[in-house]
Amino acid sequence: MFNTVSLILDAALAGFGLAHLAESQVQPYLAAGQLVRVLVDWCPPFEGYHLYYPSRRQHSAAFALLVEALRYRS
Repeated sequence: MFNTVSLILDAALAGFGLAHLAESQVQPYLAAGQLVRVLVDWCPPFEGYHLYYPSRRQHSAAFALLVEALRYRS
């Protein structure tokens, strides 16, 4: 049991068991055949972040910055 992605990935690459990680983190290892997908039917696609916020008229400055950062696209 680990609490960091790098340790989870290292353990999976060493063959110590299953790892539950984002596909973007393991894509190179999947392409190289170092890792294989299991339980594919139980891996729903990530459709993006969702943000819930109360319908107050004025939000805090920190909240407004977070919303703007999530809306930003390059």
